[in-house]
Amino acid sequence: MKAEIEKLISCMKSKGIFACVIPTDDFHGSEYVSDFFKLREYLSGFTGSAGTLVVTVYEAALWTDGRYFLQAERELCGSGIALMKMGMTGVPTVGNFLREKMPKNSRLGFDGRVVSYGFVKRLREKLEGVCGEFVFDFDAGMFVWENRPSLPKNPVFELSGTYCKKSRSEKISEIRDRIAAENADYLAVSALDEIAWTLNLRGGDIDFCPLFLAYMIVSRNEVFLFADSGIFSEEIKKNLFEDGVEILPYNDVYNVLKGLCGTVWADPDAVNYAICSSIENCKKIEKRSPVCLMKAVKDPVEAAAEKNAHLKDGAAVVRFMKWLKTAVLHEKITEISAAEKLEEFRRMGEGYLGQSFAPITAYSKHGAIVHYSADESTNAVLEPHGLLLSDTGGHYSDGTTDVTRTFVLGDLLDEEKRAFTLVLAGHLNLLDAEFPKGVCGRTLDYAAREPLWRYGLDFNHGTGHGVGFLMNVHEGPQRISYRAADDAAFQEGMITSDEPGYYEAGKFGVRHESLLLCIRSKHEGFLRFEPLTYVPFDREGVDKSLLTERQIKLFNEYQRAVFEKISPLLNEEEKDWLFEVTRAI
Repeated sequence: MKAEIEKLISCMKSKGIFACVIPTDDFHGSEYVSDFFKLREYLSGFTGSAGTLVVTVYEAALWTDGRYFLQAERELCGSGIALMKMGMTGVPTVGNFLREKMPKNSRLGFDGRVVSYGFVKRLREKLEGVCGEFVFDFDAGMFVWENRPSLPKNPVFELSGTYCKKSRSEKISEIRDRIAAENADYLAVSALDEIAWTLNLRGGDIDFCPLFLAYMIVSRNEVFLFADSGIFSEEIKKNLFEDGVEILPYNDVYNVLKGLCGTVWADPDAVNYAICSSIENCKKIEKRSPVCLMKAVKDPVEAAAEKNAHLKDGAAVVRFMKWLKTAVLHEKITEISAAEKLEEFRRMGEGYLGQSFAPITAYSKHGAIVHYSADESTNAVLEPHGLLLSDTGGHYSDGTTDVTRTFVLGDLLDEEKRAFTLVLAGHLNLLDAEFPKGVCGRTLDYAAREPLWRYGLDFNHGTGHGVGFLMNVHEGPQRISYRAADDAAFQEGMITSDEPGYYEAGKFGVRHESLLLCIRSKHEGFLRFEPLTYVPFDREGVDKSLLTERQIKLFNEYQRAVFEKISPLLNEEEKDWLFEVTRAI
């Protein structure tokens, strides 16, 4: 067993704790977390962005989803930590595992600030009659992590008024209307993107996400913002004060909640357990936060800004594609240097702020690792054959992008070309979907998977996720997956990814991803999608015989639109190249 795990077990024994749960999350359930919160990574060695470590006094196990199976196998090898592949036959849930392993009346430890209230509630139900006590103030990092990094405190900036149709005060007023409609007195907000959206502020505390550490309580008359006051300029403090927002110390949120009376609305899957435990003198409304849906529906100003951001981003990826196709024949290019080159092209775009997530640049067999991240030990040299899967994105002052293209570097195997084309067919199907209002993503998922299912093939991840406006590249409440039971109906203004894939372990991976804006259809009561992403698909990977006539038409229309929209941003040599690669098939 890893020395770090052994040290944790020794600490648990001294405190009479039989098992502990260590998730990936920070205090706010963020997808990416600052170094202070990377305890699960420190203890296990697994670097993926999603996973839960469970340690008992006898053993350790780590749960992660299909995106990370291959990566986790590699990184956990020799650690003594068992890999639990979530969703696979015979693999227990965390709750079932603990129910089987924990002796009657034994104690379970966890840090209540880094697990959601909903998670603990479900765990209590599962462990009823088994677990004697939940020790929810057990922060293992305090005892086992020497030289732990400190909490980030980076400056906050105001979102440009050019991109804000609604002012901060207007958004707060709308939230108060929702609070009143629920007969609540307060809304407790913990999700960082919801706070940033409400206040028209952005920050730099979260890797790849322009957000800042804070909590917020909105009442019918007041707004309390719990954050380190040093991250705000005097001008922003003044603006917040004028809008009725009072800044209080970050950790004061728990004591303030304990002192409230009335009814508090808290999203059980967004606020942490310690937050809900502090609402001890109030009635609780446990329901999804109203801000979640409000921010997901982009207004016309945000949608127009996103379109502009995606044009700049499309030009960067086109330049990268042109460079890659030539350079791979004559230069030594690695996965890391290719990602750096694409970042160089993105920096040419006006208002570019940085990457929207950790780039995935995966050559050949690495493409089969859904969320592969190259490091010095795995950094493959690109060769003039096979496939390169490139999944990257950027934040611009006018929006957030996320695009995946699978590039053909030379000769392909028949199975590579087949996979490339079937995934493309599914992507085009979804892009072309029209559907009545009220439809959710689990219904639309079939459109993207059908070409693969027809051949007995599939992929082990969702087909689409929401994307924030200069915020999280992954946001809800809408998503596209047949496994989704709680997704939201699509609405005009939502931005969602279209990213089917196929992965052959040890051989190759294919994924094609574009962002789509949900818009009104010409048919009354119906919706459809409009592409935001304009980057050509590599026509050298297409087997036309596997596409329907409709799909061929859609492909050619899309490629033509790429040329029309991106060519004005290019020089003459780049235009000529783009014209050739977007020719009809």
